Amino acid sequence: MGKAVISLCTGLEDPERVTVAFLVAVGAAEKGRSTLMFLTKEAVRLATGSVATGVACAGCPPLPELTARFVAAGGTYLVCPICFDAKGLAADSLVAGASLGGTVPMWQWIGDDAAVTFSY
Repeated sequence: MGKAVISLCTGLEDPERVTVAFLVAVGAAEKGRSTLMFLTKEAVRLATGSVATGVACAGCPPLPELTARFVAAGGTYLVCPICFDAKGLAADSLVAGASLGGTVPMWQWIGDDAAVTFSY
């Protein structure tokens, strides 16, 4: 079926963009694709416990619901270590399914498989 990589560089400063990225990631994971969210810049904070909170807009699903569905469907997060360290975040604060890793681990995860990509 192929893989899906969703690159997200925006955090809760733009909750609608975060919601759309998670909707795409959840959709891919729940349809059985191996799905990776590559988090950079402010998005690295979303992989640290209680940051992915709230509802972005009227009618939007709550972010905690989307993050729970993503992990339940087998989705994983790859969190840019440079961005993570630059923000002074602690590695022990990472949520389930998240690990620190940059572009080389991302390409290793993709391997020789076909991958659909989205960037937000």
